[in-house]
Amino acid sequence: MQSSSALPPTLPDAAAWWQVQRGQGPVVATAIHDGHGLRASLAARMALPDAARLREEDPFTGQAVRGVPNHVVPARSRFEVDLNRGADDAVYQRPEQCWGLEVWREPLPAAEIDASLRYHRAFYAMFGQLLDDLHDTHGRYLVLDVHSYNHRRDGAGAPPMPQANAPDINIGTFSMPRAEWAWLLDPLIEEIARFDFAGRRLDVRENVAFQGKGELARFVHARHPGRGCAIAFEFKKFYMDEWTGTPHVAELQAMRALIDHLSRVAAGLLDG
Repeated sequence: MQSSSALPPTLPDAAAWWQVQRGQGPVVATAIHDGHGLRASLAARMALPDAARLREEDPFTGQAVRGVPNHVVPARSRFEVDLNRGADDAVYQRPEQCWGLEVWREPLPAAEIDASLRYHRAFYAMFGQLLDDLHDTHGRYLVLDVHSYNHRRDGAGAPPMPQANAPDINIGTFSMPRAEWAWLLDPLIEEIARFDFAGRRLDVRENVAFQGKGELARFVHARHPGRGCAIAFEFKKFYMDEWTGTPHVAELQAMRALIDHLSRVAAGLLDG
């Protein structure tokens, strides 16, 4: 089943909210920071240059998850509302909330904040229904929560972060009952480590660059304790130039192949 959220009259200038594909199996992949869209009223208030905004989003992660039969890819930028934060902190209003960036020309009016939070509530209402259906259909399910992170923050010509602090894939497990889900998580980490990723092996580690403390993973584990598992995957942006936004096609193809492979392995473990 393919679905999209209808746009309410209160936001007539907004573009599509998200794309949802419902298919077979107990695995759903998400790319909640892939989106770059802004409603027109916010775009007019934006002080942040487009390239700087794109740098803090997760470009191309939506492409990486679209091979999974169940997937969710929001179309809206995290600078409209951050779906990986709780409602109290989901709308960036101060530089300290978003890497020291000056996002807005002037403080956002309450009406704009309320409109962004309506999107946040609508997303989690939709996502909760999807999870409920996966739970009712399969009993146990997995959310592959796919993100990316910058590793050249000092500039396009500066050295990248040391590999010791920046694995190719960071697995975040902070909100997960780790011991309870080890039977699923550990085999998936092993699959990543031995996967032929465009002719090389990836460095995959847990809780190094990020810990998986986001709202989406918390929501999954709270909604269906012991039955729903969310694993936060942070790809280092080796698959693109994070300063120009140019993708590396072979790496993107390998990312999608890896996510497809992990979804199949996880489905076998969950249904086994």
